[in-house]
Amino acid sequence: MNVMKTLQIDKVTINFGAGKDQQRLEKGMQLIQMITGKTPVKTITQARIPGWGLRPGLPVGLKLTLRGEEAKSVLSRLLEARENRLKESCVDNYGNISFGLSEYIDIPGVKYDPKIGVIGIQASITLTRPGYRVSRRKLRSTSIGKHHVVSRQEAKEFMEKHFSVEFVQ
Repeated sequence: MNVMKTLQIDKVTINFGAGKDQQRLEKGMQLIQMITGKTPVKTITQARIPGWGLRPGLPVGLKLTLRGEEAKSVLSRLLEARENRLKESCVDNYGNISFGLSEYIDIPGVKYDPKIGVIGIQASITLTRPGYRVSRRKLRSTSIGKHHVVSRQEAKEFMEKHFSVEFVQ
């Protein structure tokens, strides 16, 4: 098999949306730190939406990007919380996988904290092949060829093989 065609996990991103509620944002920060041991970054609004009470510069969510072995270990725990079952609609046409957890207490090794309450998070997995750097490098960047892009079917096969994920309708 061609080494350049093997799939790998580029990153796992954990997201939490709180809206304008700053207390909920702090609870989300505690939750992500409890799950991963890392401090997330606040996401800031860019536009003014008066109906929602949002203005530019207001923190409305959190995100944390994990790579390497750390990403694999957290991902396996998150998938275990979903009983290793995902909907087919969780996979897009470019090999990215996104799913949500409505309650963090389903994650193995995480106990209920009354200060946080019951809240959920969203996880996104980005799969790549060796050589994807050519599209992100600073000098002489170029596009990825259509035969090198990760397809939906390849992403599903990767998740089934490496994480025993079952895809359901």
